[in-house]
Amino acid sequence: MGWRLGLWLAGLLLLLAGAGAVQATEGPPMALQQVSPSAWYVQGVSEMGSSANQNFISNAGVVVTPTGVVLVDALGSPALAKRLVAEIKKITPLPITHVLVTHYHADHIYGLQVFKDMGAKIFAHRAALTYLNSDTAQLRLEASREQLFPWIDEHTRLVLPDAWIDTDQDLLIGGMVFQVRMVGPAHTPEDLVFYLPAEKVLFAGDLVFRNRIPFVGQADSRHWITALDQLLSFDTRVIVPGHGPVSNDARHDMQQTRDYLVYLRTAMGRAAEAMEPFDEAYEKTDWSRFGHLPLFRSANRMNAYNTYLQLEHEAK
Repeated sequence: MGWRLGLWLAGLLLLLAGAGAVQATEGPPMALQQVSPSAWYVQGVSEMGSSANQNFISNAGVVVTPTGVVLVDALGSPALAKRLVAEIKKITPLPITHVLVTHYHADHIYGLQVFKDMGAKIFAHRAALTYLNSDTAQLRLEASREQLFPWIDEHTRLVLPDAWIDTDQDLLIGGMVFQVRMVGPAHTPEDLVFYLPAEKVLFAGDLVFRNRIPFVGQADSRHWITALDQLLSFDTRVIVPGHGPVSNDARHDMQQTRDYLVYLRTAMGRAAEAMEPFDEAYEKTDWSRFGHLPLFRSANRMNAYNTYLQLEHEAK
């Protein structure tokens, strides 16, 4: 009986290990969606990053030029980046030559190492250097190795750009013009947006969130509102946001993010000016206009608190 029990337990463990392996390779579906003759994107899920979703919570853009593929952002884990490579191979045999980074938040950059190792050239705002050299970046990576394991592990690394963006400019890549505009500090100090004038497609990064609550964090919400006004100057047909579905109504969808930020600043600004305790101010604020949006419960209170602290600082 002893050896039979041992064999049964060993078989059970192998079965469970096999089931775990299958589960570990599964994740949210990923499929390229075409938005113009040369541009596609993949859309992350409206959730907080977790091991269950492989940190697939942000979007990434794909532009196929005559000579190669240009990506906008790199997704939130190396595994996701490899899945994106497989999707790209379904539409073109051309190599991935460039990655344009909108900002250095984890859900947009932990896949960079895959493209770097393939030989792609990475462009980012020079202000990202401050983050990359900070304790915050290292602590975030260490926390992600625990919270997002096995998708983020000891082999996941932060990747420096090959070329720094210091000013607004036009990049000619593969015969196509990418207009680069510096719009930070807003969502982050290093925010960039990328515009394809030939096809009127704007890759807006996390300046635009669609159908979900934005993540404000330590953002400069005042300048973020100004930056959204700046984006309206583009003759845009399609916006690929950092999160959420593509937009074919630029003004309306940028207005949703803008209205939320304005409401945060107005409500928390009154409380900060009156020196009203945050908890009291938050409870008496009418959030019903935004309460139906995904991630409201998990993100709104944090957004409000950070905005409250920022407005206290601005008042001083």
